Amino acid sequence: MKKVILILVLVTAGLATFAQTKSKKQMETIVLVHGAWSDATAWNAVVPLLKAKGYEVIPVNLSGHGADTSSFAGIGLETYVKTVEAAIGDRKNVTLVGHSMAGLVISQVAEEIPTQIKELVYLAAYLPKNGESLLSLAQQDAGSHTGKYLTVDKEHGAAIIGKDGIVDVFAEDAPKQVQDYLVANWKTEPLAPLATPVTLTDANFGKVAKAYIFTENDHAVSYPFQQTMVKGSNVKKTFLLNTSHTPFISQPVKLAEDIIQATK
Repeated sequence: MKKVILILVLVTAGLATFAQTKSKKQMETIVLVHGAWSDATAWNAVVPLLKAKGYEVIPVNLSGHGADTSSFAGIGLETYVKTVEAAIGDRKNVTLVGHSMAGLVISQVAEEIPTQIKELVYLAAYLPKNGESLLSLAQQDAGSHTGKYLTVDKEHGAAIIGKDGIVDVFAEDAPKQVQDYLVANWKTEPLAPLATPVTLTDANFGKVAKAYIFTENDHAVSYPFQQTMVKGSNVKKTFLLNTSHTPFISQPVKLAEDIIQATK
């Protein structure tokens, strides 16, 4: 509850001035997928902004994150994929937004149900090619600070970011009270999904429209590496936020605007 209050405080002013709902013959759906060391509450400041514009908004909570206490032993990349697919259900023309690690998740979802996805929106996210995993991509990112604070607990299948690195890597531009809350409530991350490669084809994943939202001051997935991934892809629309890795905290109004533009 405290986390909800802290984040919603950031968007109160913006929500009051955000444009009202536009008329639509049929409500469109935006599905939001959080990244590693996070949970669905990361989107709390963004969800009401998107709903105010007339979208159905579904923030997905992945297994082992937030209040979910599933054993890490039973969590794999496919677990995440099936969770997102279950949230989508039989909906069509879905805009699927993935932050950070979730770039791999939404890519695999698009591979499996391409006809249901209108657009993939990568937010400071890993944008993989066939056969790549998060770990294989992260090893190519010379500008990331994550490696300085990362330890791997193979016995328990967990990836751990030291508390001394949380603000630097993820939330350097967040308000101090939010930074303190993040540090005090940090959790470990299931390891297996990070090491699992995606299986993508040109016939499915390759045909789904893609947009990318860059985060210029990112210490988790560096801006230069974000640019490198996009250059090697078929992304058609790009946006730039002057933020750290967590713009849903520091600039939720601008982020919501970019997500909406990506759906058009």
